[in-house]
Amino acid sequence: MKYSTALFFLFSISFLLGCSAENNTVVPPKNYKYLALGDSYTYGQSVCETCRFPEQLKDSIHQYLNANDTFQIKMIAQTGWTTTNLKSAITAENPTSDYDLVTLLIGVNNQYQGKPFSLYEQEFPELVNQAIGFAKGDKKNLIVVSIPDYAYTPFGQGSMAISGGVYQYNAFAKSYCEANNITFINITDITRLGLLQPELVASDGLHPSTLAYSKFIERILPEVKIKLTD
Repeated sequence: MKYSTALFFLFSISFLLGCSAENNTVVPPKNYKYLALGDSYTYGQSVCETCRFPEQLKDSIHQYLNANDTFQIKMIAQTGWTTTNLKSAITAENPTSDYDLVTLLIGVNNQYQGKPFSLYEQEFPELVNQAIGFAKGDKKNLIVVSIPDYAYTPFGQGSMAISGGVYQYNAFAKSYCEANNITFINITDITRLGLLQPELVASDGLHPSTLAYSKFIERILPEVKIKLTD
């Protein structure tokens, strides 16, 4: 009887220690890498550096990550860039191919500068394919964001010509993404409230405000959460 009791005691101690070790397993931190490709709408023209949407995304996603995880941003974006400018900048920067997330928002300056639409039809798919390459070769890690409609700003003055042009670019991008099973997030309707809600427009009267970018994030964040935490 004493022998059986001793064995039971040793077994119980071993079981409890095993459970304790399992419950205290340290999860190694993950270092997420995010590449933001685009133009002034990614660069955040006329808002603070922490106010642009990639930075707001960084702040928002942390609530879904472990405490020791990191989220690093590399940005290849500048005000005034067309698809051609972005392609050239990518060649110069030569990003690595190990990004957990890539966003692409491009095309408004093609429209604004009156570039042939055929140029976008050629270069947008090229940029998408490059972005997939940077996203570990996995298109599930890519998010394409629609172009804001700057017609609905004091600069655009409600121009139907501008709005129609932006619509054409967005329709092509959306169609291409849907045909290729790439995540496309529409934020254009948010910017079409710019004349009714001036707080959605930055102080320059043209670009989205910090508030507008926060509304972009409300739509982008759920997709990013799925991509990073699944």
